[in-house]
Amino acid sequence: MTPEDINVKHSEEIWIGGRWLPAHSGRMIELVSPNTEQVIGAVAEADASDMDAAVAAARAAFDSGPWSRLRPAERLAFLSRMAQHLHARTGEIARAWTLQMGGLASFAGPMTAGSTMTFEQIIAAAGQFAFVETRPSSAVRSAIVAHEPVGVVAAIAPWNGPYGIMLNKVAYALAAGCTVIMKPSPETPLETYIIAEAAEAAGIPPGVVNLVCGHREASDHLVCNSGVDKVSFTGSTVAGKRIASVCGERIARCTLELGGKSAAIVRDDFPTDAAAKLLSGTITLMSGQVCAMLSRVLVSRRRHDELAEAIAHEMKQVIIGHSDDPNTQLGPLAMKRQLGRVEMYIEDGKRTAALVTGGRRPQHLSRGYFIEPTLFAAVDNASRIAQEEIFGPVLSLIPVDDEEDAIRIANESHYGLNGSVLTHDADAAYRIARRMRTGAVGQNGLRMDFGLPYGGFKQSGLGREGGIEGLAAFLETKTILLDDAPTAL
Repeated sequence: MTPEDINVKHSEEIWIGGRWLPAHSGRMIELVSPNTEQVIGAVAEADASDMDAAVAAARAAFDSGPWSRLRPAERLAFLSRMAQHLHARTGEIARAWTLQMGGLASFAGPMTAGSTMTFEQIIAAAGQFAFVETRPSSAVRSAIVAHEPVGVVAAIAPWNGPYGIMLNKVAYALAAGCTVIMKPSPETPLETYIIAEAAEAAGIPPGVVNLVCGHREASDHLVCNSGVDKVSFTGSTVAGKRIASVCGERIARCTLELGGKSAAIVRDDFPTDAAAKLLSGTITLMSGQVCAMLSRVLVSRRRHDELAEAIAHEMKQVIIGHSDDPNTQLGPLAMKRQLGRVEMYIEDGKRTAALVTGGRRPQHLSRGYFIEPTLFAAVDNASRIAQEEIFGPVLSLIPVDDEEDAIRIANESHYGLNGSVLTHDADAAYRIARRMRTGAVGQNGLRMDFGLPYGGFKQSGLGREGGIEGLAAFLETKTILLDDAPTAL
């Protein structure tokens, strides 16, 4: 069962080995609108036996099927056909995100189209990649370095960006010659069904792409299956630690893009009003449910109060409403448990910092998982609201003594995913960025380029997605030493 304007054909089934099949459990996962708290659809719930069947299909397709042995250009031709199918369904994919996650309809279309364009950029980059190359050697006449697919990949995507994140994983894995089991979040599976239908329409061989949507226990069973060579996971640090421990037991490969508590350092040359507009506009993006969110703001003590006042003014102007309303600037949180989590952190913050504005459910919305944009000032960086990922529109303003103090406090975190320097001085931005212990730093805001490597330091993850580094994460490197050069590579 899916909403009328989303034409998923097999939501009551799972896709394994090139066939749409009933799930072993016989159960369905209900999808709930965060705007209305009403059930809007359902998909088949895969259990442990379905996960095993998906791994077996992917294993057979990799070990015995043609996919990994095709020339890269042949694989990329399949992916190009997938891209055509996905472009044609931009409206459906965007609508699915709005309905399931509560993402703003005004943002959903451009975000969806951008994700498919990134898919095409990955295809183009893979077309230029040297999967086999010769290197000079002092030992033999012919030394060859081959980059070969890692094998069977479990691709696990989160609920906040279900389409673009899953599509990136699938693109890199398939371009490398791997086979894939897609495991979407049970809250936002519809986009992954459309990706599966795109693979089917493109004629990708059976078992190369599989789809199973299940809850935590079934997902853990998938990760534990010894037939999985690599896990590509985006999600919480808690889940990432579990996956890393499981993969470590058998030395399976894993890429983990995890949580963050990213800092924005406001230099004294950056105007207060401009900083307030930027920071309030950023924290409300996707209702604050972004792993790279700039949720800590570090500003000099002498400017702290004026910046707090300016941010509060901007937050009070934010229009909160249903995701379909083109005037809405802040939609709901994605689910009831996420609302409860954010409210818990707000209550904790009231005990340790000054609540400047927000912190309540909007009075004009009686249903849905809505919360006001919230600002805490005079925040101690050691407090929970400054150290733990809230995943909501909650901003912590932290006073610092000087630039050196700001860098120190920015780095006093278990996380290291993103960061920003608000300044008109590019030299200063570069100097500070080099000292911030994060995987990415942008000047003047939350800057993202998924065509470049992206990932975290410390507990924000392992490995990188994006760029050539993203493709390399799905490849093993083999050195071949020969007495003479082969006739063909």
